[in-house]
Order: sequence, then structure tokens, then C-alpha cells
Amino acid sequence: MKSREKSRTFIAKDESEGRIRARNERLILDASVRLFSAKGYDGTTISQIAETAGLPKANVYYYFSTKAAIYERLIGEVLQDWDSALRLLDPELDPREALFNYVAGKLEFSRRHGEKSRFFAGELLRGATFLSPRQKRHVQAVTREACEVVQRWVDEGKCNPVDPRYLLIMLWSTTQFFADFAPMAATTLEVPKLRKSDFDEAARQIIAMLGLWPAR
Repeated sequence: MKSREKSRTFIAKDESEGRIRARNERLILDASVRLFSAKGYDGTTISQIAETAGLPKANVYYYFSTKAAIYERLIGEVLQDWDSALRLLDPELDPREALFNYVAGKLEFSRRHGEKSRFFAGELLRGATFLSPRQKRHVQAVTREACEVVQRWVDEGKCNPVDPRYLLIMLWSTTQFFADFAPMAATTLEVPKLRKSDFDEAARQIIAMLGLWPAR
């Protein structure tokens, strides 16, 4: 009986420590992405991250041994989000519907996680030096799979001929604009700040302007 109680105590302690770790790591990562997106990697210090996260500097080092470790963790998270968005290009769906889902998903990410989106854009602008060769190969692989989906639609006559690679580049740049240049988009749309309805309408307009759909 005592053995079982002792076991339950250890499990409860492990779960509690796990929750504390998850919470503190999230605080550190959220603070870091705000700073990295605004100041860049070189302009951000561990002291600034600790202050923004509301944690002692020692706590930051407890969970992440270096600033680079935080940065690399954030890159990994963005790549997971990248994968999730590309999976919305479902080959079994009508291409207009699938592409709308993809564009809407990317825009929703820009709306909800603008700082993370700008953080990754900044890394790419600096030459993607923190992306490992394995990660770069992974990006190429999942992008190739997405291109194959679009090419299948072209081959089946479901959309007009287009080079899938350039289509994806265009969609990436268009959706990224709403994260990187949100004030300019708001000024163009003559609103004080972009609203969810503006992102929703952007998705509809982008798909409408693609001109990929065969005449019926």
C-alpha cells in the first residue's frame, strides 16, 4: 500500500514539474520571438529575454543553455507550422477549395502569430544560417510534395497549366506580406488595424485572382 502511495506521489511530482517546465519554456519562447522579430538575433540578449519573460536570468539558462538553443527551438516550431499549412493542400479536394484552405491557413498564422512569422522571415533574410542541412532538406521535401499535388491537378485538367514552384512562391510572399507589412496593408485598406475579417477577405481575393480555373 505504501509503495503505491509513494509511486503516486512521484508521478504527481513529475507531472507538476512537467507543467512548470512547459509553462516557463513557453514564457521564454514567447518573449524571445518578440525580441528576435524586433531586434534580430545579434540585437537580443539573454538578459532581455529574462526581463521580457518575467523570469530570473538563471531560469532561462536552466531551460536553454544558450541563446542559440532558444533560436533553434523557435525555428523548429515554425517549420512544424509550415508543414501543417502545406498539409492543407489536400489532393483529394477541388483545387480551388484546397488552395483556399492553404491561403486562409497561412493568413490566419500571420494574424495570430505575426511575430513568429516575422522572426522566420528575418532568419531567411539573413541567409537562413541557423537552418540545419537536415531542416533545409526537409523544407525541400515537403515543398516538393506540395508541388506534386498542384502538378496532379494540372495533369488532370482541374486547373490551368502553371509551374507549381512559382505558384507557391507567390502565395508565400502574398500571405507573408500581411505579417511583415501589416501597417501598410491596413493603410491600403483604410482601416486603423487589420481585423480578422480583412484576413478572411484577403484569402477570398487571393484565390479569386489566381486565374487557375479552366473555363466551364
